[in-house]
Amino acid sequence: SLEFLYLGGNFITSIPPELAKLPSLKYLVLCDNKIQSIPPQLAQLHSLRSLSLHNNLLTYLPREILNLVHLEELSLRGNPLVVRFVRDLTYNPPSLQELAGRTVKTRNVPYAPSDLPESLVRYLSLASNCPNPKCGGVYFDSCVRQIKFVDFCGKYRLPLMHYLCSPECSSPFSSASQSSTSQSESDSEDEASVAAHRMQKVLLG
Repeated sequence: SLEFLYLGGNFITSIPPELAKLPSLKYLVLCDNKIQSIPPQLAQLHSLRSLSLHNNLLTYLPREILNLVHLEELSLRGNPLVVRFVRDLTYNPPSLQELAGRTVKTRNVPYAPSDLPESLVRYLSLASNCPNPKCGGVYFDSCVRQIKFVDFCGKYRLPLMHYLCSPECSSPFSSASQSSTSQSESDSEDEASVAAHRMQKVLLG
């Protein structure tokens, strides 16, 4: 039944995913720490109305944050993502196992648990679909991390993390590395599903 949790100024370096098990939480204060990333599990805090993350070490926000449908206030000032946006991120080439797994998944190669070792069956079950609608591919461990800027309230653009299966899939999202004026048109289809009233206050400065 906890509704307010203040963890500011504690030199916290990571947010425990277990916080997502507080369904009644409305106000979460994590400011003035050393937090570098937000666990996607926080998107399960459907009652959350205020999230204070200012004065941390955040360089991006996970896309799942858009699922916080009742969030009204998001404080981000004093984070690297506010003063310098991360655009170019490294890509590690896929291993032979990943290449084989991608082929099995994308070409729908039939297999049964009796055909493969249990570890490979488990590995194949972990395939993630590439979000690029023009690709239709999958990835396992090797992916391209790319920042996409999403418009909130028509005034601020928040950097959200996307995971693509290869560098070639970055073209539909290339607006992330262009000026904000050219982004609006290419992003509009994605952002149309995000209601403007979901984020009433985005505190970036």
